[in-house]
Amino acid sequence: MSAAVNPQVIGEHIRRLRSDRGLSVRAFAAQTGFSPSFISQLENGQVSPSLGSLQKIAEALGVTLGEFFATAETGEEPLIVRVADRSRMDSTWTDAHIEALGAMARSRRLEPVLVIFGPGGKSGQHPHAPSREEFAFIVTGEVTLTLADEESVMRPGDAVTLPAQAPRLWENRTGAIAEILIVSSRTPN
Repeated sequence: MSAAVNPQVIGEHIRRLRSDRGLSVRAFAAQTGFSPSFISQLENGQVSPSLGSLQKIAEALGVTLGEFFATAETGEEPLIVRVADRSRMDSTWTDAHIEALGAMARSRRLEPVLVIFGPGGKSGQHPHAPSREEFAFIVTGEVTLTLADEESVMRPGDAVTLPAQAPRLWENRTGAIAEILIVSSRTPN
């Protein structure tokens, strides 16, 4: 089983990145659209954000989602990532888990993650629009993808390439677990 990334570690990393950019909690909250209290709770490891919230925060800081996984990785970048060695982030309020499937170093051009939604789980409360193109493949279960204002039910084996800046929301409206492989592109540094 994968090892969960401590919310405290993610929060400290977000605080460090925000501070490095000279942003106050209030200014960063305004930039992301979140409340200052949410940012404070996040930085103190008291809440675990949804996938959509974490992507929005990463983009506001000029980093990728993988940057948060990279804080938990040490040593050399593995070419093979065993299931027991995956880093995992949990979002309890949206019933979603995100597992890193590859090395998340900035030098990598692809960022593969496995998103696992429990029954009723979703990527966030509202659609989010990542700045990068994404490819998604439904591994197990059934999910509803809301892209702009159109809903599509997706089942195992279905795939979609999502353009950058296209608002999207993933929802598991069933009583079973759903797994989605998402590969995001990113600009190498």
